[in-house]
Amino acid sequence: MGKIIIQGIKFDEKSSYQKGPKLAPAFIREALNGGSANMFAENLKSIKNSRVVDKGDFEITEYFDIEKITKNHLNHGAKVLTLGGDHSITFPIIKAHQKKYPKLDILHIDAHCDLYDNFEGDKYSHACPFARIMENGFAVRLVQVGIRTLNTHQAAQAEKFNVEIHQMKDLDLTKIPKFKNPLYVSLDMDGFDPAFAPGVSHHEPGGLTSRQVIDLIQNIDSEIIGADIVEYNPTKDFQNMTAFLAAKMMKELLVKMLRY
Repeated sequence: MGKIIIQGIKFDEKSSYQKGPKLAPAFIREALNGGSANMFAENLKSIKNSRVVDKGDFEITEYFDIEKITKNHLNHGAKVLTLGGDHSITFPIIKAHQKKYPKLDILHIDAHCDLYDNFEGDKYSHACPFARIMENGFAVRLVQVGIRTLNTHQAAQAEKFNVEIHQMKDLDLTKIPKFKNPLYVSLDMDGFDPAFAPGVSHHEPGGLTSRQVIDLIQNIDSEIIGADIVEYNPTKDFQNMTAFLAAKMMKELLVKMLRY
């Protein structure tokens, strides 16, 4: 069994509305290590494990340096959990995974589909990563959960790329499919309802509860080979609520990744 590397990617230059997510990794780590809670996930497994190695934060000046950093960690035989950062970082991260995992499934938890062909003239905007991933064939299957901002353009994109969307308006978590290929989980913190995660740039009411997302992660029975937690904006948080929720999700994802 290989190592799991934690990398912080301090990058929010592709954010379309508000800056701040580049500050997130340090706040998530502070919540995780601050003594408020222990290092155990709910399955009684601890993330204090010799296989879990934190490589710290990376200040990003060039967008595709994210791919190089991730590829370097993957080349050490490790799985990678990334603390972002805005959601644009997911495309170069997945691009780094493509050679190692040519058949990859993605579970994407978010208020937004992030399937724009381009947004405000930027094809690499945080509103576009899954369009770039799917048009390049970097994922066999993309399942999106928590969506509540679908528009006609993104609906057409979803049909074009055969994306499976589970919108909040008719969500049934029992209908989330089982995954057959290695799985990457991309968790946008605005997938949660703002009542649970106020520290995000885009407050979209009607979202997932913290319990729903925890249950969703805990019920995954395929191998998670990588994950990211993105779009936490500490400048918008209230009493670090969102930092502690991100740290909780970090623990649940890490123990799942430790299974293999």
